[in-house]
Amino acid sequence: MLQPTLHPGTPRFARRATLRRSLRLLGSFKFEQTDPAVFYGGVAVDTAELVEDFYKDLTGRSLQGTTVLDVGGGPGYFAEEFAKQDSRYIPVEPDPSEMHAAGLSVPGAVRGSGMALPFRDNAVDICISSNVAEHVPHPWVMADEMLRVTKPGGLVVLSYTVWSGPFGGHETGPWHYLGGEYAARRYLRKHGKEPKNRFGKSLFAVRAADGLNWAKATPDEVEIVAVFPRYHPRWAWWLVRVPVLRELLVSNLVVVATKRSAATDQNATSGTKQSAPERDSRAS
Repeated sequence: MLQPTLHPGTPRFARRATLRRSLRLLGSFKFEQTDPAVFYGGVAVDTAELVEDFYKDLTGRSLQGTTVLDVGGGPGYFAEEFAKQDSRYIPVEPDPSEMHAAGLSVPGAVRGSGMALPFRDNAVDICISSNVAEHVPHPWVMADEMLRVTKPGGLVVLSYTVWSGPFGGHETGPWHYLGGEYAARRYLRKHGKEPKNRFGKSLFAVRAADGLNWAKATPDEVEIVAVFPRYHPRWAWWLVRVPVLRELLVSNLVVVATKRSAATDQNATSGTKQSAPERDSRAS
C-alpha cells in the first residue's frame, strides 16, 4: 500500500477495501458485454466512493461544488453518481457512438482525445480515468494530460486493466495469454464478429510496471498519493510491490496523484523523488 504523503495515516478508502467488495466487483465482470449497466453501474458507485475518500483525505472537503473531468467517460454511467455528490461532471470521449451507446444523455459531455484534452491548464478540481488507459495507444501521454488540466491541490485518479492479469484481454481472455492477435482471431472464429476491444487498435498491452514507472518519473511538483490494486481487499495491496506477481495478480492498478499547491511546494522537503515501491514499504 502506498501511504498518502501529504496526510499521514491509512487512506480513508482502505476501510472500504474489504473481501466482500472485491467479490462483488469481480463478480460483475461477467456482465460487461451482456449487461453493461450492471458492470459499469457498480464500478461507477465504487469510483465515486474512491474519489470522494481520497479527495477528503487530501483537502478535508467533500466533492460538493467540485468539477470532475472523466477521461474516457463512455456512455455516462458515472454521471449520476457524481451528481449525487453535487459535483459538476464532465465526460470526455473521442467516439460519439460510445457516448450514446447506453442511451444516456450527459449535459456538457465533450468529444475529444484523452491524449490531447481540450481544456486549459489547471482547469478542474478532479480528473479521473477508469479502465481507459489500456484502450489508448499512448496511455502515459493521457496521464500527463490529466495532470496538466488538474488544479494544484486537486486530485488525479488513473485506474486501468493490467494486460497480464486475468481480465487483460477483456472479452478475448483468457486467450490473450497466448498473444493479443491470437486471442482476437480466435474470438472472430468463435463468434463470427470482431471483438469490441480489438488488440492493437482499441486494446493495448499495458503493464502494472508501466504505471509505477510513470509515477516515479512525474515532475517534482506532482505527489503520488497512493498506488494499489483496485479490486483487491486491503490485506492484498502488498501485491503491487512484487514485480512478477503484480503483473499476473493485480488485475487493475490505481494511481492516485496530486499537484502540490504553492504553499505545499514551499514546505516540501528537498531530495530525490522516491519510487512507488519505496513509498509502498512505509505502509502501516
